[in-house]
Parts: sequence; structure tokens; C-alpha cells
Amino acid sequence: MAEEKEKTFEESLNELEKIATELEKGELNLEDAISKFETGMKLSKECSDKLDLAEKRINILVQNENGEMTEEKFDVE
Repeated sequence: MAEEKEKTFEESLNELEKIATELEKGELNLEDAISKFETGMKLSKECSDKLDLAEKRINILVQNENGEMTEEKFDVE
């Protein structure tokens, strides 16, 4: 059995957008709509988790008084 590759943020977001479009059309039967909704919720959580992780990894380069670049951790207020 092949190992499933983790989707990138962009791939997950694209799939989530497709699901949203399908649900908005209103042409799915109830079972398919529920299944798509569940998949969409999982994708939404994956995207949110990836954004949270990226936010934690962000560093900002700041130029100090001497003109030197220093690295500071990104702080969310």
C-alpha cells in the first residue's frame, strides 16, 4: 500500500474551495453533502493548523541602531 503524501497548504486550500463551491450549488444529495462537509471541516482544521505552525516559525529581521540586521521572534499581540 502506497504511503499517502501530506498535502501542502495550497493543495488543502484548493480542495476546500472546490468543496465549498459544490456545497454552495446545492445539487448534492444529503449524504454526499454531509460527507463533503466533513471533509471540508477536516481540511479547514489542517489549513488552520498549518497557519498556526507557520506563525510560530516566523522571524522578523529588524535593523538596529547600528544598521545591522538582527533576528527577532515574531510576537502576536
